[in-house]
Amino acid sequence: MNQIAQGKYRPYPKIDLPNRKWPDNTITKAPKWCSVDLRDGNQALVNPMDMNKKLELFTLLVKLGFKEIEVGFPSASKVEFDFLRRLVDDKLIPDDVTIQVLVQAREHLIAKTFESLQGVKKATVHIYNSTSTAQRKIVFAMSQEEIIALALEGVDLVKKYEKLHDGQIFLEYSPESFTGTELEYAAKICNAVTERWGISPTRKVIINLPATVEMATPNIYADQIEWMSNHLNNRENVLISTHTHNDRGTSVAATELALLAGADRVEGTLLSNGERTGNVDIITLALNMTSQGVDS
Repeated sequence: MNQIAQGKYRPYPKIDLPNRKWPDNTITKAPKWCSVDLRDGNQALVNPMDMNKKLELFTLLVKLGFKEIEVGFPSASKVEFDFLRRLVDDKLIPDDVTIQVLVQAREHLIAKTFESLQGVKKATVHIYNSTSTAQRKIVFAMSQEEIIALALEGVDLVKKYEKLHDGQIFLEYSPESFTGTELEYAAKICNAVTERWGISPTRKVIINLPATVEMATPNIYADQIEWMSNHLNNRENVLISTHTHNDRGTSVAATELALLAGADRVEGTLLSNGERTGNVDIITLALNMTSQGVDS
């Protein structure tokens, strides 16, 4: 077995970060928490939740104190669309809660997403596209510049439909499979996105850096987060978000080290319910912080 592994697998490359600061840092405050139970969590279930179960979980998340909740992928199915409309029409979204919706960078999907958001006072529109070396070459057969063009097209579409929306719209962008993407390229595409959005103190952008598949040890992820924090333009107007999965069993550690490295926000689920081996467990993260005297 070892001989097979030695011939088949290569170690994850080290990050060139000679003056890394995160090992000397301490978590002194809780990040912004965003629950993705209704999206990542729901799609991991053998039998996805029906309307009543979704409503029950949304109510629980609000009761637990979440101020950011990803409610689904409304352009993907009628069930997802109808659930968001139920939240809006029945006025179930508290004024201090920002809902989040996921959508691919395609016009008909973004148009449908904004249709589902009619009447919402504030929402985060979360767009994404795959940026990893393998997906660019094998899945899409597209160049780096072509992938950037896709991301910018998505930003332009969100801006187009934002103008027709009465409420406040925030932008979140994820370079999907970030951990399989060259850091220089990840920074390039993220900076292109924030510039196209018109980033400013009043138009901050969430840059979500997902471990779509957990590929290395937590210290590597921390290095990646600190490197990105050092290379994102207008850093003071960017919220760096983490979205870790538990493929190697270290999503909690990776997230904690990412917070030391400068992350501002965490996406996760309750009890680690999520795709494959699960998303990071927000409960464990919060209890870990509480045990260190941090109000989580």
